[in-house]
Amino acid sequence: MRVATINPVKAWLFKPALLALFLVAFAAGADCPSVDTTSIPAIKGYTAPRIPAGEEVTVEGIVSGSFLGGDRLGGFYLQARPSAEEDLTAGIFVYAPQPGKNARTKLVPGNHIQLTGRVKEYKGQIQLIRPKSILHCGEAKIPTSTVLHLPADEERLARLEGLRVRLAQPLTVSGNGDLLRYGSLDLSQGGRLFRPTQAPGIEGRKNASRRILLDDGSYRARPQPIPYLDADGTRRAGSRVDNIEGILAYAFGEYRVHPTEAPTFQATNPRPETPQAPNGRWRVAVFNVENYFTTLGSRGADNRREHKRQTGKLLEAIRALEADVLALAEIENREQSLQTLVTQLNRNAPPGARYHAVEPPRGSGHDAIRSALVYRADRLVVDRARSSLAPVHSRPPLAALFKPRRKGARPFGVIAIHFKSKSGCPKAGDVDRGQGCWNLRRMAQAEALIAFARTISRETGVDEWLVAGDVNAYGDEAPVRRLKKDGLTDLVAAHVPQDQRYTYVYRGESGYLDYALATSKLARRVRGVRIWHINADEPPFLAYDGEPDLLTDTPYRSSDHDPLVVDLADPQID
Repeated sequence: MRVATINPVKAWLFKPALLALFLVAFAAGADCPSVDTTSIPAIKGYTAPRIPAGEEVTVEGIVSGSFLGGDRLGGFYLQARPSAEEDLTAGIFVYAPQPGKNARTKLVPGNHIQLTGRVKEYKGQIQLIRPKSILHCGEAKIPTSTVLHLPADEERLARLEGLRVRLAQPLTVSGNGDLLRYGSLDLSQGGRLFRPTQAPGIEGRKNASRRILLDDGSYRARPQPIPYLDADGTRRAGSRVDNIEGILAYAFGEYRVHPTEAPTFQATNPRPETPQAPNGRWRVAVFNVENYFTTLGSRGADNRREHKRQTGKLLEAIRALEADVLALAEIENREQSLQTLVTQLNRNAPPGARYHAVEPPRGSGHDAIRSALVYRADRLVVDRARSSLAPVHSRPPLAALFKPRRKGARPFGVIAIHFKSKSGCPKAGDVDRGQGCWNLRRMAQAEALIAFARTISRETGVDEWLVAGDVNAYGDEAPVRRLKKDGLTDLVAAHVPQDQRYTYVYRGESGYLDYALATSKLARRVRGVRIWHINADEPPFLAYDGEPDLLTDTPYRSSDHDPLVVDLADPQID
């Protein structure tokens, strides 16, 4: 929140040399009545003394943007007229929920008006409320928009707050999590934003300077219709947006632009086609299925209708993967849930295909969710399965050695994992130290996994293993570094282009939490690695529990994580 003193960030406003940045050409209009007025810069705290909240003031200026009505902001923006005596300009929001019919005709962009209102601070924004005596003093030109380039620091944004701006550079939709909730999109300069701990050299401070919100001229929840959707009823992260012009505002802790002109979107990240068929190679898919529960009303679907949607969307995705082995995470730790999914998968499987679930021989842990392995029993045989007994795992890793039915083909092993999440932080102990909370637990799980992998490799005599699943850590975080230090190859980092290395989008930043980590011998068999971006880029309201009118039986937003596929060659056959 902003304090009731002069903002030191805005000390620039006292410098006459910066006047040229803000001078705006206005057409001559009728003069307002000669009364004592207060300058908008003084109300905003740009000059001393600042006008305190609650005080009634009379101001005049040019209407720079109108957002009247209960379905919009319920007011308008007023921009000061710079002059030789006042070497600065400023804009302010005027809250006018019921301005009256006569007043509405005066509150048109470009009109020069005078009004009396009361100063208030709301959600970090200095504004005027309940204007009265709105007088039309003539017509003027709409204030010229100041060009805003990203990256921009706090000082730059603060001095433009409340003014008309234009972002001429192309921007990328980096997040859409609040599109249904508040009608806003996260935008970024220079492509999508990646998590700072994804790889060395990504700085959170630089991410913040590259980011801004595109709002919809409203602060109401769940706007209808949902803004900015394309013809498919989505607005994917990775889309490009051009020609943003509007008012720069600060509210709810974020700088945002309320457009005065409709922005132009380009589908630079369209929905991807299904992965190419494995063409006789062995395919392993990694997929976090986002709380697939048959126990309704718990973590997953709340009712039968939602569960039917969830199952249908997951089946569309899984079938398109054409995997021989599925390493699944976030499935209910209850036999019925996994069996339901496998039964439905077999119902419309390709001719001859039979999917079986690997039975965890030493239990599936005490957590509400578990890791699971599902495989094509018509192509593979489980030679040996084992689950870890290490107490650090509430969701024990499940390992299985698969022997191909094809004569002469070599076996390979898969270990399905799901490490402790970053959420539900404790008040003390394993708190967030820059890599999310519970990182010490994930480090301990990495150590236990390494010991488990060595044991099963020794017992089976096979050293071609793939660790597959959700590590809940980004690529430059300690648990992943530890696994790689032990000799495992991160197949995403090795095979996927840098700008495609994400399976998850969190608060407008992309990264991958889902991994395929191969032993050195198995890494030599890899012939293809792909992340199928069907979920993380899609708005959450397209999920099974989202807006019924927008839901379709497609794989898009079947989960909040993207699936990952790895194709393995057989050196003795290929």
